[in-house]
Amino acid sequence: MNTSTQSTASTQTHDTSDEAARVAQRLLSAAANQGDQLLDQYGNTRDGFTEEEAVQSRGQYGGNVITQKKKTPVAVKFVKAFFSPFTAVLLTLAVISFFTSDYPAVVIVLVMVTLSGMLRFIQEHRSEVSADKLTSMVATTVAVQRQVIEADTQKLASMKAEIPMEDVVVGDIVYLAAGDIIPADMRIIEAKDLFISQSSLTGESEPIEKFSHPAQATSSSPLEINNLAFMGSTVVSGAATGIVLAVGDDTSLGGIAHQLQQKAPPTAFEKGVSSVSWVLIRFMLVMVPVVFLMNGFTKGDWLQAFLFAIAVAVGLTPEMLPMIVTANLAKGAVSMSKKRVIVKRLNSIQNFGAMDVLCTDKTGTLTQDHIVLEYHLDIHGNDDDRVLRHAFLNSNYQTGLKNLMDLSIIEYAKEHVDFEKWKKYTKVDEIPFDFNRRRMSVVVADETGKTQMITKGAIEEILSICSFVDYGGQVTQITDAIRKEVLDRCGGYNADGLRVLGVAQKTEHAGVGAFSVADEADMVLIGYLAFLDPPKHDAAAAVTALEEYGVRVKVLTGDNDGVTKAVCKQVGLSYDSIVLGSQIETMTDDELTSTVEGADIFAKLSPTQKARIVSALRGAGHTVGFMGDGINDAAAMRASDVGISVDSAVDIAKESADIILLEKDLMVIVNGVIEGRKIYANIIKYIKMTASSNFGNMLSVLVASAFIPFLPMFPIQILVLNLIYDLSCTTFPWDNVDEDFLKVPRQWDASSITKFMLWIGPTSSVFDISTFIAMYFWIGPSVLGGSYHSLGAADQTKFVALFHAGWFVESLWSQTLIIHMLRTPKLPFIHSHASWQLTTLTSIGIIVGTIMPFTITGPWLQMSALPSVYFLLLLATIIFYMLLATIFKKIFVHLHGELL
Repeated sequence: MNTSTQSTASTQTHDTSDEAARVAQRLLSAAANQGDQLLDQYGNTRDGFTEEEAVQSRGQYGGNVITQKKKTPVAVKFVKAFFSPFTAVLLTLAVISFFTSDYPAVVIVLVMVTLSGMLRFIQEHRSEVSADKLTSMVATTVAVQRQVIEADTQKLASMKAEIPMEDVVVGDIVYLAAGDIIPADMRIIEAKDLFISQSSLTGESEPIEKFSHPAQATSSSPLEINNLAFMGSTVVSGAATGIVLAVGDDTSLGGIAHQLQQKAPPTAFEKGVSSVSWVLIRFMLVMVPVVFLMNGFTKGDWLQAFLFAIAVAVGLTPEMLPMIVTANLAKGAVSMSKKRVIVKRLNSIQNFGAMDVLCTDKTGTLTQDHIVLEYHLDIHGNDDDRVLRHAFLNSNYQTGLKNLMDLSIIEYAKEHVDFEKWKKYTKVDEIPFDFNRRRMSVVVADETGKTQMITKGAIEEILSICSFVDYGGQVTQITDAIRKEVLDRCGGYNADGLRVLGVAQKTEHAGVGAFSVADEADMVLIGYLAFLDPPKHDAAAAVTALEEYGVRVKVLTGDNDGVTKAVCKQVGLSYDSIVLGSQIETMTDDELTSTVEGADIFAKLSPTQKARIVSALRGAGHTVGFMGDGINDAAAMRASDVGISVDSAVDIAKESADIILLEKDLMVIVNGVIEGRKIYANIIKYIKMTASSNFGNMLSVLVASAFIPFLPMFPIQILVLNLIYDLSCTTFPWDNVDEDFLKVPRQWDASSITKFMLWIGPTSSVFDISTFIAMYFWIGPSVLGGSYHSLGAADQTKFVALFHAGWFVESLWSQTLIIHMLRTPKLPFIHSHASWQLTTLTSIGIIVGTIMPFTITGPWLQMSALPSVYFLLLLATIIFYMLLATIFKKIFVHLHGELL
């Protein structure tokens, strides 16, 4: 990217963030104003906009449509998918093979390029549908107050009108009812028992009560203000009237959509493959000219020197790398699919293995997103089935809509006690729940005719109607000290993330139908109910296992810090230090980077703050995974190296994810980490061993070129040698990986490949050169009866054919057997075994290559049969080579800390 392009991109990003800040300030300001003031501010009245006024507002503030960036034509995306450094290496290889008349190689390489490009094209095309999901979510109508011309009178009349959501404008008066999707970001100006679910935006599992009175901002995040409602959230209960403050791209949902449309930053895997490609390119750029000039000057045949230099370039390139990478990733995807995991983007499996930080949302990922009754306690905090019985009677016999807590009480009773005997009670009357009292009562009678009123609700409301308390087994008057004890105990439960209800009762004697709110008085407080959205059954085990594999778990949630602390405590995460979204809002990037390194729990976060934390971690050198299930997680997933969604996620989260867990088994994440590290191990094995052995071979050729009067090997021989070796390597994806290697996250490091090539490669050159010497000064003269220069032209040709055969076979043996030496830092064949697939195919490759000079392929490759004495030389060479390689391997590990 040139400077002007960078400047433009930076300016666009800056403009977008500035506009978002201005909209946020507009919402915060509106939260503090009265409704009529806001109507004046936006030029509206209680009668609503006319059509002309709505058009004017749309022109000033924009339409209520989440815009998408201009779609790139499919043909252009297809072509772009084939542009990468490694593709350039492969296409160069195809040109090389064409000039050397190796047309099968041209076909093979072009197939590799096609597979690589198609894979990238399909991946990128899939990710674009995520923004479309946002708009499809909100395709509905909404009730607004508008002034329209009546057909009969042709006069303006104010009325409630149903209009498409995209026609809503800033300043519109909108009516909300239970079940509605909020059509835009708005200020509530009238509310009756209004509860809104913001879980998909903020991660809060409980519906939030919204009010109409002005509210002063306590933070810079509008999402925390209790008189603002946001596009994409839903009305759980109640009714309300609101004034639209932001539409379309200016809404919180629009901001998330904008982030999803941005090009995702390159993942650790993509960076790694790219860096490897450039290492190979640099070696090619150095080696090819040197080989060309040396052979041109020493042999005098510049055309032959050029073709040989091109063959050297072929030899330096691991031709099968795309196939090895694809096969590894595909094998991983198949393995994961057996564990009920969808791998949407193949590259993400390797990123799974490289991951050293897993950021996870709380609700629906670590937790079940399902309220359960955690405790039923007496006043002193002891388990008490009497409290459970009264709670069950209250919840079971009410005729109104049972909420999540009622259902959890009934479910708990069914699972843990013989509740059938409690069904012998008969219902006498009830006083329904309402949001002003925040409690509900039922009156029941037992078989003896004893009548009881049982009330449950918010602890403050229950205390307000209780004059007595069951304290220490005795019913006594509530004193200020007991009231403080009750509130302190409940405060402790709240701090642990539990939602607490009080339970009270009293014996009644009134008749059926004679009960009212007035009867909720002089009651006896008997205990508490504590509820929690509990962790998934395997969450704690998964967290422990991830830590064992070097993955640090961080919780990023929009929920409050009390609930978050309770969940983290149960899954075994440190909860001593919690960072809030309001703190992050004021941090610079450098301050945030320092903070995210030290803290593991972040609460009350906005979607943008989640994505910012992920970006800060990646900027600090971490490979970051993000697991979430809501709209508020989509941007963070996209910013991560690998996005993980769970089975209960909303569609947008699933579309943004790279990995989707179809079952509620978080241990699959651990399996994914292991699978990813196996893939990395087998890819890096191939790259390092192939690059170093090819480099060693070409270095040997370079040295030989300077001292012998003919080419050390013909181009076709180099191509066939590489083909046999590469085919032997196609089983690398099935190779075994040492258990201790899997315990540590692995990062792509191109410099380690360079070090490996320069250190291990020349060890093979030592024995290649010894083979050259033996073939040139001993075996060749002994077979043909004289040195090369003393022979005639025909015998010189035979001498060269014998020399090439000897070096071809030795090179193949050393290059193939070294796979077993370098695939593990342990002692091969004893402490670490290759898979049977790799052992079998490498053995077949050695056998095929060894017999080639003795078959009809020998003359075609310009090689001749080898004498038996050669194989004694070969045996000694291979034994000493393996010993030297083992010594150098140990030294390399000592110097650089690891082999692979």
